[in-house]
Amino acid sequence: MSQTLIELKNVGKSFRSVDGTAHSVLDGVNFVLKEGEIIALLGQSGSGKSTMLRIMAGLIKADHGEIYYRDQPIVGPVNGVRMVFQSFALFPWLTVQQNVELGLEAIGLSQKERIERAESAIEMIGLSGFEGALPRELSGGMRQRVGIARALVVQPDVLLMDEAFSALDILTGEQLRNDVLELWDKGDTPMKGILVVSHNIEEAVLMADRVLIFASDPGKIRDELTIFKSRPRDADSQEVRLLIDKVYEMMTAKAPSASRAMMNKQLGYRLPDADINRMEGMIDLLAESPFNGRADLPKIAEETELTGDELLPLTDALQLLGLANVSHGDIVISALGRRYVQAPNADRQIIFGRQLLANIPLITHIRQCLTHEDSGELPLDQFRRLLYESLSEDEIERVLNIAIEWGRYGEIFEYDYRTGIISLPEQNLSG
Repeated sequence: MSQTLIELKNVGKSFRSVDGTAHSVLDGVNFVLKEGEIIALLGQSGSGKSTMLRIMAGLIKADHGEIYYRDQPIVGPVNGVRMVFQSFALFPWLTVQQNVELGLEAIGLSQKERIERAESAIEMIGLSGFEGALPRELSGGMRQRVGIARALVVQPDVLLMDEAFSALDILTGEQLRNDVLELWDKGDTPMKGILVVSHNIEEAVLMADRVLIFASDPGKIRDELTIFKSRPRDADSQEVRLLIDKVYEMMTAKAPSASRAMMNKQLGYRLPDADINRMEGMIDLLAESPFNGRADLPKIAEETELTGDELLPLTDALQLLGLANVSHGDIVISALGRRYVQAPNADRQIIFGRQLLANIPLITHIRQCLTHEDSGELPLDQFRRLLYESLSEDEIERVLNIAIEWGRYGEIFEYDYRTGIISLPEQNLSG
């Protein structure tokens, strides 16, 4: 029976906004990583996935719940657990060799042992000959290899990868992912388990033994798919394509009801990160041949070259506005969506504005407040303060930026970026 490497029991974490209000990022997270497993964790940006990894690594503390590494409580950084970051996190003034040796200094190895183990890790990850190079002299893929070598050099049981391939171009990311899998499958490292946080659904299916779906507000694991197919996996095979389709279905299955329930409760709903041009491009593409109003989400992702982290907010936004529906991994244009596609630009803006007022409480509230002001204008800070109770500071700015972009396009209000004043459009003031 496989031994448990890391276990989380009912873990929760909150952060405080500038006004002191606690915002729950994780709540009731239960998770187990066993020996011999690669697990991929998927979820929308801001759902708390990276926070969960940092808690596992002992870099931050949970507010409540229990966290164990090999049945021992995690109270700080764990020698058997190492993390690879998206941003490479290298010291620019240190050479490749020196960056890799850093972790060995912390565990008290002699200089001779540090050199030997660092050279071995550098060779293992494919960077022999670059020991004396500085990070600025390396490509993005090579810098990430240094980050992985620095994690592997301490011979960890568990490797945590926080979107480690997302900052790389597609081919470089694919090659590095395959190299990590080759090290794993050959048993060339002491690693017993890997947890990969990713926004790439295909990557998750190609790598993982289990794919976990993370929900937002607050973050928790809400679904799971076990993959029994051995590696390496052919991304173009029918079996793998069906698995990718299944993951898309899992990620979108609960989105419409969950989103609407959240919006009915509060103004501080996390509006999906979808800009107007991409939304219009998506619905125009959906209406055209060969899709003719209905498309498999993996096919749309392939056609548009969007990652899951980019595609899913677009589909969520189109659902919120009633322009499309998502069911069983397919996106289907609605009757209103067809009218939208056929309408001239001016009419599109009218439809868009009406749907905002019908479906987005924050935008409706802003409009109502402006309407009740004699001047027809208010400082954006008034609405920023309103969101402190339910969103973090970063999320407040993101949500307000989206609301402003959508509201301006739908001619619900205007915004002056110099003064920070939001106001009714000219025609509303004159009318």
